[in-house]
Amino acid sequence: MTESLTDRLQTSRLLIVEVDKARGRVRVRGAQDACTELSCHQGTVVATDEGTTADLAALNPGDIVKIESAAGRPSRIVVLRRAWEEWASPEL
Repeated sequence: MTESLTDRLQTSRLLIVEVDKARGRVRVRGAQDACTELSCHQGTVVATDEGTTADLAALNPGDIVKIESAAGRPSRIVVLRRAWEEWASPEL
């Protein structure tokens, strides 16, 4: 069975649950409500509307992100929607 575009978008989006900057780890929750802890490395890049940085401090719990991986580790974390944008949405 072929996955629809909507299904693919929903499964590729993750919710930031916790950011541990000191250990370089990010805990995310996927569409199945299962949490995964990701170990980031020195080259992991965080892309936001404000720009691109190698600092996990740019991430906040509640942000919706997409992860691009290389060699099984996150190489790029793209912030799709900020936590405060989600709560300000008229959809709620």
